[in-house]
Amino acid sequence: MTKLEKEIEEKFGGRLRTRVNGVLIKDDKILLIKHKLGENKYFWNVPGGGMKYGSSAVENLKREFLEETGLNIEIKRFICTSEYLKQPLHAIELFFEVEPIGGELKIGKDPELSDEFQMITEFGFFDIEKLSFIKKEEKHHLFWGIKSLNDVRIWKGYFNFENNCLK
Repeated sequence: MTKLEKEIEEKFGGRLRTRVNGVLIKDDKILLIKHKLGENKYFWNVPGGGMKYGSSAVENLKREFLEETGLNIEIKRFICTSEYLKQPLHAIELFFEVEPIGGELKIGKDPELSDEFQMITEFGFFDIEKLSFIKKEEKHHLFWGIKSLNDVRIWKGYFNFENNCLK
């Protein structure tokens, strides 16, 4: 296990976390962030992160989006809930459609981690074809089988792909 993997497990593992995630689609492309999880281990997902006690989901998502991307956002609507369970991580994730209202897009920083262990390595806007070229195991399970970005807009309900999908 690398130092980064140990840091991730200590900061985020071994407990249930509630996370908020922002889906930003612009010109038929979705904004994704690449996280380094260890030696040659990467994970692409939409911007988001853990909720802080005492702040609403909307407040937490605005904070996380700004930290990770430099963008201020407006939350448009709730999309779906997903459960992510891949040891040592376990999270209930709330996904919201968002729209940028200011700021400047840039690689952000996770304040929970020291400079040595920052996970965000890059970001980009992906159309459905470019998204399909990311290895399945390197992207969030919600993006494994989508055929168009409109699929994202019609998600509803609870998803648990790691342990059989409930409908």
